[in-house]
Amino acid sequence: MKIIGIIPARYSSSRFPGKPLVDIGGKSMIQRVYEQSAKSKSLSDVLVATDDERIEKHVKNFGGHVIITKVSHQSGTDRCFEAAQKYSKADIVINIQGDEPFIHPEQIDLAVSCFDSDNVQISTLVKKINTNEELFSINTPKVLLNKYGEAIYFSRQTIPFLREKDTTEWLKHHTFYKHIGIYGYTTKVLSEITALKQSSLELAEGLEQLRWLENGYKIKTKITDFESVSVDVPEDIKKLTIFL
Repeated sequence: MKIIGIIPARYSSSRFPGKPLVDIGGKSMIQRVYEQSAKSKSLSDVLVATDDERIEKHVKNFGGHVIITKVSHQSGTDRCFEAAQKYSKADIVINIQGDEPFIHPEQIDLAVSCFDSDNVQISTLVKKINTNEELFSINTPKVLLNKYGEAIYFSRQTIPFLREKDTTEWLKHHTFYKHIGIYGYTTKVLSEITALKQSSLELAEGLEQLRWLENGYKIKTKITDFESVSVDVPEDIKKLTIFL
């Protein structure tokens, strides 16, 4: 089975223009993501999918593989699909976030391990929530799971609601999970979900994975203990000093 990791990276960002090329301790963001991803034991290859010649040139300069994609893509999933089409045939594509410079390779391997079963369509990771700050933050998408480890729903709100329990005590009475934004897809399913129209739940929550659930696709999850630190705005760079 051929499994490739694709890192979507666009230059234009309203909150942090040029983010993939920002310097983090002597290396760019995209180089650090690439090098961490290349440590995965499960991937046949890693490539960057970008819409910008500056990023393309930079990736080639540090010896990475890169594919130019359209500027018009609305999501990283769409960009991954175009890159996968241009790449030699792969069975599974892992969509790796381009703003997590210190991603753990083990998380990539864990997302891949979901495909040990033949009927898995999409994979992703979740992590137990341990603080009230995360539990009630709308910037931390929460996930409900069924008994088979499949995602039932994703929400920016805190789910499930614990009836007759004080919110300060919720973590003592239930295990809550947050979503870790790495995805795996079979190439067949990737081609199908990128052809779907945006759904009502996706538009309401701003979470593209709800489009897939609304259309009947199953998302297999695995629980990770690793904490990923993502960079959304320039101020987030300060959070990375512990890794340097």
